[in-house]
Amino acid sequence: MTQTTIDNAELKARHRAMWALGDYPAVANELIAEFGPTLVEAIGIRPGERVLDVAAGAGNVALPAARVGAVVTASDLTPELLDSGRAQAAAAGLDIAWEVGDAEALPYDDDTFDVLVSCVGMMFAPHHQTVADELVRVTRPGGRIGLISWTPDGFIGQMIATMKPYAPAPPPGALPPPLWGSDDHVRRLLGDRVGEVRATTRLLRVTHFTTPEQFRDFFKLNYGPTIVVYRSLADQPERQAALDSDLAELGRRFDVGTNGHLVMDWEYLLVTAQVT
Repeated sequence: MTQTTIDNAELKARHRAMWALGDYPAVANELIAEFGPTLVEAIGIRPGERVLDVAAGAGNVALPAARVGAVVTASDLTPELLDSGRAQAAAAGLDIAWEVGDAEALPYDDDTFDVLVSCVGMMFAPHHQTVADELVRVTRPGGRIGLISWTPDGFIGQMIATMKPYAPAPPPGALPPPLWGSDDHVRRLLGDRVGEVRATTRLLRVTHFTTPEQFRDFFKLNYGPTIVVYRSLADQPERQAALDSDLAELGRRFDVGTNGHLVMDWEYLLVTAQVT
């Protein structure tokens, strides 16, 4: 086994552990639940279609896709997230295949699926071109790809930028996740292997939090990437306090509320494309 292979395995193990921290299903269900139905409608999923949800988490898209009668497989690197999705599907009486898989090395044959979707999931895989190649590979010619990603200048993109000076250095070759929220970047990644590309920037209105501090503390408790950054500062209380201040200020900067209740518009990019 080469050193590169060992390093990549270690990176995947860290990513798997990161997303198992906190309570990402709470983030998905309480903040971005509308993304699933939005993507299902935008990509036009129909009954009987074979759908793969990549980096599915707890099934933000897989569950509504199954509700319209699609044959759905939900793939994610983190088994704990799949366990949560499996429980939600069982409670709703939905039949979904929940399978551990890496967005950079999907365990499926070429041309397997009619529709491939990912909602703020595969964007966190470090090697963007490798992911794009896999998305196209497993989607049949004439099939569709639908993606929702946070934009660089939107709230989550700026939250990631705010945490970056406090975070451990990323591994060599890793690209920033919010690049998937750039229209030009996504078109370059997919290239001439897709046609009918449509990219629209939209806003998700978030009214879940009363104050910027409540937003910050929610992410400190539930969101794996934020938890990892704070853990890396465990013996640096001054830097923890500085990050506390910076995240609260970020919430204040994006607040568009008028009655003292925090209201934020989180920008995302919705991309649909057809594989040629």
